[in-house]
Amino acid sequence: MATLMNVLLVINGIIMIVFIVLQSGTSAGLSGAISGGAEQLFGKQKARGMDLVLHRGTVITATLFFVLAFISAYIV
Repeated sequence: MATLMNVLLVINGIIMIVFIVLQSGTSAGLSGAISGGAEQLFGKQKARGMDLVLHRGTVITATLFFVLAFISAYIV
């Protein structure tokens, strides 16, 4: 059972890395670091198309990663 959980954790981690790497950057430089959070917080630019799919996939795989990590730690 522990081996299965570890295999699922590794596969999920690889999928999460792929989702994160495929996402496009929001903005570059220091000005993007200052204003980028406000734009995302207030929703001025909504993600559409592939960016939306990648964002949702990242959120789902990150949540699954934490759940699998907790279950794996509990089993071991």
